[in-house]
Amino acid sequence: MEATATLSQYRQSPRKTRLLADLVRGKKVEDAILQLDFRAKRSAPIFVKLIKSAVANAKAAGLDEKALVVKSITVDKGPILKRSRPRAHGRAFPIHKHTSHITVTLADKATLVTKKALKKAGVASVVKTAPATKKTTAKTVTKKKAATKAE
Repeated sequence: MEATATLSQYRQSPRKTRLLADLVRGKKVEDAILQLDFRAKRSAPIFVKLIKSAVANAKAAGLDEKALVVKSITVDKGPILKRSRPRAHGRAFPIHKHTSHITVTLADKATLVTKKALKKAGVASVVKTAPATKKTTAKTVTKKKAATKAE
C-alpha cells in the first residue's frame, strides 16, 4: 500500500529541486527528514513538509509510520512565468521563472519489492519475444547458447 503527497507550481526550477529529490529517494522516512534538516537548500523545508504530509496520509490509510520508505520522488516541470526586463535602446529581454510539480510516494517497507529481491527469489526477468516474421541470426543463437552455458 502506498501514500502520496503532491505540491503543484512550486516556484523553483525543477533542476534545482531534483538535487534534493535524488538525495532522499529510497531512504527511510526518518533518515530522509534528518538528511533534509541539515541541507542548506531553499527547497529542503518544502520537501520535509511534503514528506510529513505523505506520512499523515499513510497513517490515515492504516500504515505503520516506522516502516515507511520513500518509494519515489518525482519533480516535474510546471508552467513557466514569462516576464521581461528592460534593456538598452528600449528593448525588452525575456525572463523565465520556472516552476515545478513535486510528488512524494511512500510505501511500507514490507510491501516494497525490489529487483534484487526478485533475483534472490529466483524469479527470471521478463524476456521480450521476437516477432514471428524476424529470422534468428547468428548473434541471437550465440547469445542463447552463452546464456544456457552460464546457467
